[in-house]
Amino acid sequence: MANWQCVKQCGACCNLDPNDRPDLDEYLAPEELELYLSMVGEDGWCINFDHTTRECRIYPNRPRFCRVESEIFQDMYGIEPEELNDFAIDCCRQQIEGVYGDRSLEMLRFDKAIGI
Repeated sequence: MANWQCVKQCGACCNLDPNDRPDLDEYLAPEELELYLSMVGEDGWCINFDHTTRECRIYPNRPRFCRVESEIFQDMYGIEPEELNDFAIDCCRQQIEGVYGDRSLEMLRFDKAIGI
């Protein structure tokens, strides 16, 4: 069974281009949406993503919508805690594929890390 985990120096989730996420207002509160949009750089990447180290500069203080935690996913998406693992894996795989491609090093690293 695959177990979700974040893969360091991937950063696919830091590609915040709102054009790729037209339903943001359906799961972000107005103040969260405003914060989200303020974090999007001209290139569509989060302004807090360091492209050199491929890490988040504010990771310990990142917003709620950047966290993969059962309470947050239940509140934002209606995902029950027992469904979080599969949901998070699907979300990550979709995002990695969209940003880097389905045969990218990032996808291979993610699949290996989660046990696929």
